[in-house]
This record gives sequence, C-alpha cells and structure tokens, in this order.
Amino acid sequence: MTNEPPRPAIPLGYFLNTYPAPSATFIRNEIEALEALGHRVSRFAVRRFPGALVDPADLREQRATTYLMEGSKANLIASGLRELLTRPLAFAKGLGAALGLLRQARGGVLRHAAYLLQAASLRQKAARLGIAHIHSHYGTNPAAVAMLCRTLGGPSYSFTAHGPDEFVGAEGHGFRTKIERSAFTVAITDHARALLEGLARKEDRGRIVTVRCGLDLPRFQPAPPVEAGNRVLVCVGRLCPAKGQVHIPAAVAALTATLPDIRVLLVGDGESRPQVERAIAEHGVGEQVILHGWARGDEVRALLASSRALLLPSYAEGLPIVIMEAFALGRPVITTTIAGIPELVDDSCGWLIPPGDVAALTRAMEAALRADLAELSRMGLAGRARVERLHDRNAQGAALSRHFAERT
Repeated sequence: MTNEPPRPAIPLGYFLNTYPAPSATFIRNEIEALEALGHRVSRFAVRRFPGALVDPADLREQRATTYLMEGSKANLIASGLRELLTRPLAFAKGLGAALGLLRQARGGVLRHAAYLLQAASLRQKAARLGIAHIHSHYGTNPAAVAMLCRTLGGPSYSFTAHGPDEFVGAEGHGFRTKIERSAFTVAITDHARALLEGLARKEDRGRIVTVRCGLDLPRFQPAPPVEAGNRVLVCVGRLCPAKGQVHIPAAVAALTATLPDIRVLLVGDGESRPQVERAIAEHGVGEQVILHGWARGDEVRALLASSRALLLPSYAEGLPIVIMEAFALGRPVITTTIAGIPELVDDSCGWLIPPGDVAALTRAMEAALRADLAELSRMGLAGRARVERLHDRNAQGAALSRHFAERT
C-alpha cells in the first residue's frame, strides 16, 4: 500500500482517424477506464466509420465524438485561416513541422496540408474545451495531427503504436520526430516497443513505454466447460488478406473425412469475402464453414463461449483483442507466431503455427478438435489467468493515467 495522494485528473482529448469502429473496442475500454479514474475525456476523430455500427456501445461513442471532417471542408480551411491570421508565428511553426513530415514521407503534399488544417481545427476545439493533453491511437496520421496541433500551440500529446501497418515503410511516417516531440509514446506489446526504440533517437528511447490493451473483465466471466460433442471453432475479425481466413476452407476440407461434424464460424466481413466464398465453394465445405457477418459485442462473447476454441490464422497483427476475449472466457486459441502474439499465447493455452502454413493450420485444428475436455479446461484456465495478469483494463488504464500525470 502507498500513502501517496491521488494525482489530479487531467482533461484529456482522444484523437483517432476513424472512431468508433467494430475493431476498436480496446480504445473504448481504455477511455472508459480513464473516465472511471476521474479524467474527462473528449473524443475526436477525422471521420466516421464508413460501415454500419451494430454495437450499442459503439453507437453511444459515435454520438459522443466530434468529427473534424463533418460537414463542409470549408470549415477546415477556415480553421487554418483563423490560425494564420490570429496566430501567425505559431502557424509558421506548424507549417515548418508539416513540411518536415512531408520531406520524411517523400511526397503527399495535399495529405500533409490536410494534416495541418486538421491540427488547426483540433487545437481550437481543444482550447475551447480546456483540454490539457491529447492522446492519439496509431503512429501514422493521428500522431501527425496531434504533433502538429502541439506545434501550433496546442496541448501536449502522446500516441499509442500498435503495428503492423504502422511499421511498414516506418521511415516515411516520421516516427523519430513524433517520438522526440511527444510527452511519451506507448507500445501495446514489448515487440512493438522494440520496433519503436529502433526508430527513435537513442536519447528518446526513455519516452517509450509499454501499456497493453485491456478488457473489461467483469463482462467476460468464464464460460461453462466445453461439451463433449462440441466441434465448433470461431474466427472473429475483418475478412481481409492479413487475417488469413482464405486458408480455413482447405484445412476444413482436409479434416471432414475423420471429423465430419466440424464447424467453423467466420464472424466479420470485409474485402476478402469474395475470395473466402470462392475457397468455400472450391473445397465443398459450404455446410462446415459459415459466414456470419458482423456481430455485436455481446453476440461475439456468446459465440466464443459456445465454441471449442478461437481460430485466428493471421499474417499481420499487433496483438488481437479477440485472443484476450477468448482467454477471458476460458477458451484456448489457434493462432500464428507473429508480432506480439507469442507474448500472450504459448502451448499452455493454445496452438501457435507459422502464418500461411495450411498443413500446420490443419494439424492445429485437429489437435484442438481431438483434445480431451480436461486439457481444454486447463488451457482455458491458463489463458484466463494470463489475461487477468496482463490485460485488465483497470490496471492498464491506471498505468496510462500515471504516465499522463508524470510526463505531461
């Protein structure tokens, strides 16, 4: 126990490119944890999620979010002109910083001009709301806008980097400058932290901290034990090349002769749906592989709880929230040895395979489907314990709150 008095809550702004989104529940968890600690958090985003939101919590967040690109683009231009006319020296500094990012990106004049205008709008909105610090998620354009907002005279900023897309062509994203000017920079895994340290100046590596994504664990009470006849695997995520769902039909086809009651439920939708549908038809597994589409958060929890294991054969991830959700419900996971996943998953709670290896995927699926119920229970308990230790949103929110208090 400590007698240290609680630090005062800081008025915060959260800034993202698109928010809320079905794949961004971890950000909502983070905001809610900070609000429970007394922080006032204002939500900002460049634009709305382009698809339909089905989760009531996402719909509430959408109503609470201010969108910089809402309405006429003339509003953004007016914000930039207002900065230029009323605060010319600050605007000149912001313009210089935007040109610096442009040089590092080696192109994208209109894109970087838009970042500067968005930063002007964000600074003005933050000033009206008395925001003391802005935190952005993702080290690409959200971090650029937050940095430019600071350069224009706005609040201090920090940002969270996830990967993997942010680290593709990282030299062109200006990470070194963004880290240098930040109050601090967050990585969601030790793997991401190592990548960020490699992009930063040596003297700025101390600004980089690890704060993991968190779950609202009371919403994820362990599910009843798997029943003997359960042969259902659930795959949750956007249908896209990075998730590797296109390989699932081939693996299912290889198993149907000996495990005819196998079922794989694909929860989500996206640009790879036609390719997945073709693979299902090609392998003749239309009765075994079911395309469910997007689901609400409570529906996802129910589907995971009714499964034997989570299946996630991804090529590229940071650290998927759905793995944490499956573990919290007491279900093991079949997934790949990429990025930060091995920091959470090992053979005590799941099956790790190389991405794109259909033979290994088939073997892992068969192992999960043939595992005895006692083994599945042990794995589920191990996963639950790991999530409680590493991914409790209240503990991670408290860690992030301490960084806000100590570094801003």
